[in-house]
Amino acid sequence: MFQPSIPVDGLVGWQFLQDTYDSQFSAFSESPQLKRDTDHFREKIASIQSAEELVADRQLLTVALGAFGLQDDINNTFFIQKILGDGTSAEGAFATQFADSRYSDFSAAFGFGPGEFRLNTLPSFADQIIADYERQSFEIAVGQQSETLRIALNAERAFADLAESQSSETGRWFEIMGQPPMRQLFETVLQLPSSFGQIDIDQQAEVFADRSFAVFGTRDPAAFDDPELQDTLITRYTALSQINSTSINTDQASIALTLLRGFV
Repeated sequence: MFQPSIPVDGLVGWQFLQDTYDSQFSAFSESPQLKRDTDHFREKIASIQSAEELVADRQLLTVALGAFGLQDDINNTFFIQKILGDGTSAEGAFATQFADSRYSDFSAAFGFGPGEFRLNTLPSFADQIIADYERQSFEIAVGQQSETLRIALNAERAFADLAESQSSETGRWFEIMGQPPMRQLFETVLQLPSSFGQIDIDQQAEVFADRSFAVFGTRDPAAFDDPELQDTLITRYTALSQINSTSINTDQASIALTLLRGFV
């Protein structure tokens, strides 16, 4: 498996990853194991007729779960079958009971629930799932070297989803709080204390919105889909993560702080 090259962490590492992303992602996508999994998915997925059939094929399930960042659930087959089999349209559907919206997105994408249309038969379905799987897998590979850069990559995709969300402004903050990578990004950028997560959840949403307005001039997370504002936020995140790292030395912290002042 091709391993991404991350010569340094923090803001400088982020800039390097952005400059080399296309070539590194292309090489990663051609890795033999990844290709075997995605080729199998492309060949077989349209013939799958139920949640039970999908979870019975581990290779298919690897790609399906990985596309939604749910790869850690690969061995929870009964749970995943229930998520898929219930669908999302019926009242009280299992997937809709979780704060983590990835489960309902996953279930809705396949359409295996009662009275739902099986979307895995559509011509574009396999390509879309595979594209998401490859991107998620690349993020994981980056995260093995730098969790900071993995979170930054995840944010680029997550903000596009938030911009399309039908939730209210407050609802979008709840969505962020339900996604650990996004929560960590905002807690770092807004410099919230480690004890912040212990207060009332409605109050947390208020604090996130207020601090966001104070730092970025917006209370709405959907605003960060704007490329310029998103770049400012991720720049601030990668620099502050470097500064806050317990392993960083004084010289590195000074460099990161200087870069942060220059970009924000």
